[in-house]
Amino acid sequence: MSELGKSIRIERIMDRDSRNMVIIPMDHGISDGPIKGVIDIADSINKVAEGGANAVLMQKGMVPYGHRGYGHDVGLIVHMSASTSLGPDPNDKVLVCTVEEASRMGADAVSVHINVGSETESEQLKILGEIAKQCDYWGIPLLAMMYPRGKKVTNPHDPEMVAHAARVGAELGADVIKTVYTGDVESFRNVVEGCPVPVVIAGGPKTNTDREFLEMIRGAIDAGARGVAIGRNVFQHPDPTKITKAITHIVHKNSTVDEALEILR
Repeated sequence: MSELGKSIRIERIMDRDSRNMVIIPMDHGISDGPIKGVIDIADSINKVAEGGANAVLMQKGMVPYGHRGYGHDVGLIVHMSASTSLGPDPNDKVLVCTVEEASRMGADAVSVHINVGSETESEQLKILGEIAKQCDYWGIPLLAMMYPRGKKVTNPHDPEMVAHAARVGAELGADVIKTVYTGDVESFRNVVEGCPVPVVIAGGPKTNTDREFLEMIRGAIDAGARGVAIGRNVFQHPDPTKITKAITHIVHKNSTVDEALEILR
């Protein structure tokens, strides 16, 4: 029955036709504080939901203040990991929620953040394995944010390291992997091919132009990615609704970058 539960819930965070996902993470308040775009989280959710986002991702304490605040039916992913930029090691992600808690809140999925190569990699891998087991029991899809980060990681976009990190998430039972784009279609295709579960890309730092941003998404989709999980480049955009629409046209309708840019104009 748990597999049935996962199947039903994962439908709520993906497009019915394309089977791809546009997820907007808004968990940044715990790592960076009340930055622009997550101060009034209900308003931000309203804007991206209007733009066609399939799901939003947030920490458990924000769910009552944001999710469906204006009546939009948008999927909910509860994030279960945390660290702050003020701590001694921001790469040390700890568990701050349980699958049962998230389920009681009505979550359609949960997510954890794992930094492969960090000083506390072993503890984080234990967390991932345990949460995957709990998700199987409760029938909740698990999104694993898998990043190469640590003292030995000189280039966090290195294709081999990114492919390794993505595979680790799949090996330990994640249903969807979020990771960084490696910069070109060919190298990211290797990441996708090496990971047996759907891969979505992170947005990373704010990009310089809308074209640059949308070209990254187009490249990821061309490489076989199943969507995006992008926060800052969406909720801090001058028009979050329009940029969300532009993303969904690429991810769900296979539009070109020029076609997506027309939405912004």
